[in-house]
Amino acid sequence: MDFGKVPHAALDAIDFSLPAEPPENARVLSGAAPPVVRLYVGATGYNMKAWVGRWYPAGTPESRFLACYGQQFNAIEHNTTHYRIPEPNLVTHWRNAVPEDFRFCPKIPQLISHARRLSEAQSSMERFCEIIVGLENRLGCCFLQLPPYFGPERLRELEHFLIVFSNRIPLAVEVRHPAFFSQKEAQQALFNLLRAHQVTAVITDVAGRRDVCHGHLTTRRTIIRFVGNALHPTDFTRTQAWAERLAYWVHAGLEEAYFFCHEPDNLLAPELAAFAVEAFRKHIPHAGLRGPIPRASLSGGQIDLFE
Repeated sequence: MDFGKVPHAALDAIDFSLPAEPPENARVLSGAAPPVVRLYVGATGYNMKAWVGRWYPAGTPESRFLACYGQQFNAIEHNTTHYRIPEPNLVTHWRNAVPEDFRFCPKIPQLISHARRLSEAQSSMERFCEIIVGLENRLGCCFLQLPPYFGPERLRELEHFLIVFSNRIPLAVEVRHPAFFSQKEAQQALFNLLRAHQVTAVITDVAGRRDVCHGHLTTRRTIIRFVGNALHPTDFTRTQAWAERLAYWVHAGLEEAYFFCHEPDNLLAPELAAFAVEAFRKHIPHAGLRGPIPRASLSGGQIDLFE
């Protein structure tokens, strides 16, 4: 993920503090009975030969990578669907390869999200919805990642899209245009629209664009895309801060949270995920989380997660 990347040497100078709690969040979470919270921690892909022997059993063939991933994580930011609409038999394969507590969060194909107008891709979106519901109870929340040039002047276009599709599949939206964060009216219009249609606002925590780490909740679900920097010390302090913020939200009524770990080339995502799971467990012990365990630990050997 190149969006918001900065040189490694610049990381210590960045203020990674999470934003102040938006007052609207209290209204989104208010009036809820104490929830049975569902927390999911995952990475952005499972086809990782480098994980064999450390996170996957030694000798694991590529055909078993998804099944092994599903044993180690309970969710995935499923980028495969960003590049094409899958065939129904492939969706069935994905569903059957993972445990019942696992959730896919498929990215809506770019032929839809990056179309000249969202309405022009309606037939493709219809097809995507028909197929992706084949994940059945393994479907978490699909998300629409809008391109950086999708600005506030196109909100009416997004509204029409949500009117048609927000009641078909669980849906989240990520925006990147700076005006949504620098212009108060544009920001309010966006988040009010998402709340009105019960669509989740994606939060992206990345070094070079602190504005997209906005902290706004529009539903009782959140999706946090956490972009690490090869296990730089700030990766861990930032994760600890998210553990505290999630605990606060859960206490207030948050029902579901996805925390997706991005690391360069996905190589170190399991290390960060393992750290996140332990931090979340300390702050939200009743969530029933599970996360990756190194193979040496499973066999009784010793291993340093952050060697």
